[in-house]
Amino acid sequence: MTVSERRYAGIAALIAAVAVVAGIAFRFHGAAAYPLWLDEAYSAFAGDHSFAWIWRMVPQYETHPPVYYSMVRLWGFVTGDSVIARRLLGLLCGLATVAVAGVATDRLGRILHLPQRGRVWLVAGVVTLVALQPLLVGMSRQLRPYPVMILVYALSLLPLLRLLADSIARRPLGAGAVLGFFVCEALMLWLHSLGPLFGLAMTLSLAVAVLHRGLSRRDWAWLVVGQGLVGLLYLPAFLIMLHQARTWVKTGWVVFDIHDVPLTIAQIWLDWNAWACLIGFALVVTGLLVLSRRARGGRPAAILLLMAVLPVLLSVILSATVSPVFLARTLSPTAVPALMLVGLGLCWPGRGAWAALAGFVLVAASMAWIDRELAKAGPPQDWRAALAWLEPRVAPGDIVWAYPNEGALPLAYALQAERHTLPWRQVPAPVPALGLAATALHPTGGMGAVSLYPAQIDTLMRTAEAKRPPTIWLLRLSPELYDKDDTMLHALERERVEVGAFRSRQIDLIGLRRKGLPPVAAAQQAQP
Repeated sequence: MTVSERRYAGIAALIAAVAVVAGIAFRFHGAAAYPLWLDEAYSAFAGDHSFAWIWRMVPQYETHPPVYYSMVRLWGFVTGDSVIARRLLGLLCGLATVAVAGVATDRLGRILHLPQRGRVWLVAGVVTLVALQPLLVGMSRQLRPYPVMILVYALSLLPLLRLLADSIARRPLGAGAVLGFFVCEALMLWLHSLGPLFGLAMTLSLAVAVLHRGLSRRDWAWLVVGQGLVGLLYLPAFLIMLHQARTWVKTGWVVFDIHDVPLTIAQIWLDWNAWACLIGFALVVTGLLVLSRRARGGRPAAILLLMAVLPVLLSVILSATVSPVFLARTLSPTAVPALMLVGLGLCWPGRGAWAALAGFVLVAASMAWIDRELAKAGPPQDWRAALAWLEPRVAPGDIVWAYPNEGALPLAYALQAERHTLPWRQVPAPVPALGLAATALHPTGGMGAVSLYPAQIDTLMRTAEAKRPPTIWLLRLSPELYDKDDTMLHALERERVEVGAFRSRQIDLIGLRRKGLPPVAAAQQAQP
């Protein structure tokens, strides 16, 4: 390597190192302090049960297979149950994804026979983007399957590119690479209900990577048997999804609007700054041109496009024809192959390289700015603030009603994290309320959380549990979904009067005191 090349390599390494440090800081921001929000509380709730319970009960109320919740259970044995310990699995997966993306990109550069300088900038560019991409940063902090999915999907690129190199060299396919790929594919299928979208993209990418006329019988046997075993292993998860589909296909909470698709795709692959997305798209086009000029660039281009585009496209089609499933976080694994395409734009030769570098810097700066703004925005559900408001107002005999019942999950974990206690009840029954599956409503598609019909609410109002407490503190999460017409609220207001309210994003808390009782102190009624 010449002095000039070492200088460029040093600059590229410095940029990537700064980005990685910033990415670590953004990922860990709030990870220990922010309370678990609703979806994370569901993960913790399942992970706090035995493996037998997870595999027996989760398939009855949860749309996703039990594998991730088993991981959470295992992780808890090692790290404990503090908020940061619970989130550490996702944080470590997020950091590992940055490293895996760098290794996969280096392997891609070697397959393309890029010059040393181009390969160094390519790796540094992709590492920088993966470290800073806002969606990847945000998912790393989640006690949800997404950071694990992102890592597994990125890991699958390593055996794919190894098998591509074997195919190009016309040598037997590496058994370790074949095994590694199918392990990754099986995990993707079992980690999420939308796993088949990623699995199809992976299978087609494998076909692009390895299929040629000279493939031996041994190689065919590896591929056919491996794919068949993956399909058989997935069959139980497929049956779970079919069982749950009866509910979520009809009443899922996701709303699909075709006009939102471009912005959501921009969030998945880059960020939501329009100018940065236009520049990123230009870099992708440039990257594809770079691949088209390389003798071996066609198949890598097809693999990256399939891995980045196909799950997103299938999700849009399903949302438009079957049921809305198009969400940025569920499609976040496609960001890594998409960012590899963006990084390839840095390999443009000649004077155009400086324009590509300038565009890359602008995209990275936009990502860092959005990361900073999201860090300033605070937690998705501020349970600490809700408890700070609620606890001084709860008097002896009062109770918190969580309606729907799932609202009690993040409340309970917030109380645990703050080492506080409050009397609370899950209405109409504790999660998962499977006994009410046939007689109640499932507005968000999940079998574990239910709403009541008006007649059932009227019956509840006649019980001692509804009449006895001096004040019922009604906790509603997303009332526009579960209590659309404020039916529960109006039923309580027949015999009670509102004495205070706290609202923050999805959290809605209303104090309802029995009529005829002395009013609470004025200081207790004030909204902070």
